[in-house]
Amino acid sequence: MGDAVYELHVRSRLMTADVPVERLHAAKVSRVRASAQAEALRSLMPSLSEAEADVVRRARNLKSNVPKNASVADYRHSTAFEALLGMLYLRGEGERLSEILLATDSILEAPRHDQA
Repeated sequence: MGDAVYELHVRSRLMTADVPVERLHAAKVSRVRASAQAEALRSLMPSLSEAEADVVRRARNLKSNVPKNASVADYRHSTAFEALLGMLYLRGEGERLSEILLATDSILEAPRHDQA
């Protein structure tokens, strides 16, 4: 669920931004890939509530198959990030979900990340 929530957010944001059509897919991929989600989660961790951090820890520690294009650490963190978003969405915590998504945008749109 969290992956769908995040993908929809990223696509919506890019459609309202001044991104050339030929760059939309690359811009989306740069934000939804495991390493970007892991980077965002690591930056967000200090601002998470105890309950949110608990969901992140449990999801991060789940055993899973890791795709070839991601490191184990990044994949587990991205899974945890998506679990957090899914939990907030399913609980109807739209305001908190929006806060986290906007913070994620700020993290991933920083100049050092855009160069990746």
